[in-house]
Amino acid sequence: MMDCNKQTEEQTEVSYLTLSEFLQSTPPNQERYILNLFMQHTGPFGNVIKEINKPELELHCSDDSCNGIRFFRCTEVFSSPGPHLKENISNYLYVTYRCSNCLRTTKVYSFIAILDTNEEPHGICYKFGEFPSYGQPVPPRLIKLIGPDREIFLKGRNCENQGLGIGAFTYYRRVVENQKNRILGEIVKVFEKIGLPQDKIDTLREAIKETQFSKALGMAKDAMPESLLIDGHSPIFLLHRALSRGVHELTDEECLELASTIRLVLGELSEKLSAILKDKAELTRAVSTLMHHKSS
Repeated sequence: MMDCNKQTEEQTEVSYLTLSEFLQSTPPNQERYILNLFMQHTGPFGNVIKEINKPELELHCSDDSCNGIRFFRCTEVFSSPGPHLKENISNYLYVTYRCSNCLRTTKVYSFIAILDTNEEPHGICYKFGEFPSYGQPVPPRLIKLIGPDREIFLKGRNCENQGLGIGAFTYYRRVVENQKNRILGEIVKVFEKIGLPQDKIDTLREAIKETQFSKALGMAKDAMPESLLIDGHSPIFLLHRALSRGVHELTDEECLELASTIRLVLGELSEKLSAILKDKAELTRAVSTLMHHKSS
C-alpha cells in the first residue's frame, strides 16, 4: 500500500475520488486516493478526534418496494484499532449503510483507511470487499435470455466485478456461444410477432442451423429490425465484433473492456426484446377489446 507521506510529491500525478465514489464505484482489491476522507472535531478533553466521513450513497435496492436506485445512509461504523481514526497506521473499517426508503436493505463495506499526515483531511483507502457483492444486479430479463447458462454468466460477472478481464471475457464468450441459438430464436419470435420480412427470418433460421459460431453471428448481424438496434447498430454485429478476437490476443485490460461491452449489449438486447413483445401483446389485447366492445 502506498505511503501517504508521498502524497505531496505525487499530488500532480494522482487522481482523487470522493469517499462516495470509492464506495459506490470501486471494485474490491483496489486502492484509491480519497478527498475529504475524514472529519475532525475537538473532544471533551481538548483532544482532536478524527472520524471517517459518512457520505450519502446512491445504490440499487433489490427490495420489492424499491427495486431501483435509492439513497442509502450510514447507520454503523466499526473501526479498529479504536473507535477513532489514527494517523500513521492502517485503520480497519466496517461501514454499514441502510436504504432510506424501505429501511430493510443494507450494504456493508470493508476497507483500510490511511490518513494523510499533512493538514488536509485526505488519505488513501484500500477496499477489501462489500456485501452484497460489488456491481449492479443482473437484470431478470437478461437471466431469462441466457437461460441454462445463468451460473456461468454470474461467474463472469463476478470476475468482471473483481477486475479479472480474461476470466470475465472467457465466461461471457462461453455463454454467448452456448446460447447462440436461444438468443437468435428470441429475435425470430420478434420478427414473427411484428411481421417483418420473411427473408430476414429465413436468414436467422439459417444462422441458428450453422454450427460454426463466428460464421453464424456473421450471417445474423445484418438481419435486425430497427427496433432492436442499439445506438443504430445491430446487437449481433456488436457481439460479433467483441467476440471476433481470441483471448490470447488481448491484454487483461482489453478483455475487461470487451467483457463489459458483451454484458451491456446482452442486457440492452434482452430489454428491447421484452419491451417489443410486451407492446405487441398489449396492442393485440387493445384491438381485441375494441373489436368485441358492444356499441351502445
